[in-house]
Amino acid sequence: MLEISIEARKASIAPGLEVRRILPFRFKRMVGPFIFMDHGGPVAEKPSVGTSLDVIPHPHIGLSTVSYLFSGKITHRDSLGVEQVIQPGEVNWMTAGKGIAHSERFEDPNLWAAGGFEMIQTWVALPEKAEESDPAFTNYKISELPVFSDKGVWMRLIAGSAFGLKNDVKIHSPLFYIHVVLENQTSLGLPKEHEERAIYVVKGSVEFSGRKFGAGQMLVFKKNSEPTIKALEHSTLMMLGGEPLGERFIWWNFVSSRKERIEQAKADWQQGRIILPPNDNKEFIPLPEDRTRLAASPSPEPLS
Repeated sequence: MLEISIEARKASIAPGLEVRRILPFRFKRMVGPFIFMDHGGPVAEKPSVGTSLDVIPHPHIGLSTVSYLFSGKITHRDSLGVEQVIQPGEVNWMTAGKGIAHSERFEDPNLWAAGGFEMIQTWVALPEKAEESDPAFTNYKISELPVFSDKGVWMRLIAGSAFGLKNDVKIHSPLFYIHVVLENQTSLGLPKEHEERAIYVVKGSVEFSGRKFGAGQMLVFKKNSEPTIKALEHSTLMMLGGEPLGERFIWWNFVSSRKERIEQAKADWQQGRIILPPNDNKEFIPLPEDRTRLAASPSPEPLS
């Protein structure tokens, strides 16, 4: 029933911001359309240099980024002129399509007094028909995201559909993405209607098939199985998956079904054809030196 367990690896996306990288993994590059997953934080202490956590402008193609905060605030700015303060519990869905640049800045002076910062960012690969769509950004408030609670279980649907829940977050292929909190000794099954399914343990620990899995581990389950997990303590999980899209190539911040499209994106960024955010255009991340095969797990590390 368990296809693979993945241990998060350390990666750095900014001078002061180290994350735990879950996807892509060498032996499991995608779960449904999810091709990338980072767990940033918790960061509870202010860095010595106030702006060192900032992720300065950088490009994306062929994917949607999904930023979901547990605590703290980030200011998002992008090529469309959008400026959005990202708050805990909201969904911030940016579709790169044919190309967008964005930044993520830690500008709230009260961030550290309020307990610090923690977030999950995922990338959702786009189906081929949407890879060259116009870029877009939408912020969905907490009130737009359905919540289910029962004895020992609380969950918020971030996107897609599962457990009879559905919301209006615009997606491009069938998927589910849920924030789940389980009390100690509470059991929960996974949605049966999706082909590929996984859980990531943010905090706490769970038991499956007699084995214990703790924070920083992802469990990917075999197709057509009916797994049930049990919390061994108060635990926070991210549950995700959906229908597979087929092979995708990933290099740096670019995702595509075609190798040549990745090469075009490299040239577009180098030559300024992907414009910078108009209200954050004084600096940017240059294209990294290419030392890798295109289809391999990305290195240099992708940026959010």
